[in-house]
Amino acid sequence: MGRLAGKVALISGGARGQGAAEARLFAKEGARVVVGDVLEEVGMELAAEINQGGGGAVFIRLDVTSAADWQAAVEAAEDGYGRLDVLVNNAGAWRGGRVEETTEDDWDFMFDVNAKGVFLGTRAAVPAMRRAGGGSIVNVSSIVAMVGVDRATAYPAAKGAVRTFTKLTAIQYAGDGIRANSLHPGPVETDLLRQVFGGREINAYTPLGRLGTPEDIAFAALYLACDESSFVTGSELVVDGGALAE
Repeated sequence: MGRLAGKVALISGGARGQGAAEARLFAKEGARVVVGDVLEEVGMELAAEINQGGGGAVFIRLDVTSAADWQAAVEAAEDGYGRLDVLVNNAGAWRGGRVEETTEDDWDFMFDVNAKGVFLGTRAAVPAMRRAGGGSIVNVSSIVAMVGVDRATAYPAAKGAVRTFTKLTAIQYAGDGIRANSLHPGPVETDLLRQVFGGREINAYTPLGRLGTPEDIAFAALYLACDESSFVTGSELVVDGGALAE
């Protein structure tokens, strides 16, 4: 029996990078997975790969800024698998720039994808989790939600909003058996990190001397999603190779 046997998980931004690693690992641990993403071809290929490997997965197009898309994704989980136990709000986007360099469009876009998407996903998932008798919400934030940074404004601010939103979700729905925790990755080898560095060499600046991998984050998400963390809610799990400890 896997650590997520019998559970159904919905993962936003699940087609590639950290989301894809989470989908593969969750399926390996027994979950049936709904992969939500705007990348339709890649997402369908991932779902097919999981199914061919003996797991259970379905892809649905999910724009995290759309309440209707979120409702459809939750319905896909319940209609296809009978329940929803786990939500991983993994989808994210990046735009850099100091305060004076940040446009209103930058600010709105960062909050729409990185913060509003988490709110809409949580709001859609809670009733389904209540029907399932409880659940676990894992919100992927960032270590930049915890510190000041020099060359980014809207992204850290939005991820900081996710950090606080997670705590209020945990408090509001503890009585329903729904847990909510935030996950704070450091530098992870993903397309998003390559976008941040803009083609420049990516150097590992963590005390462990390497970048994280999508699998490093997936294993942390797995812990928060499964029953091993049944007494953990409203917490922050930092997975950063020691970067914040310096």
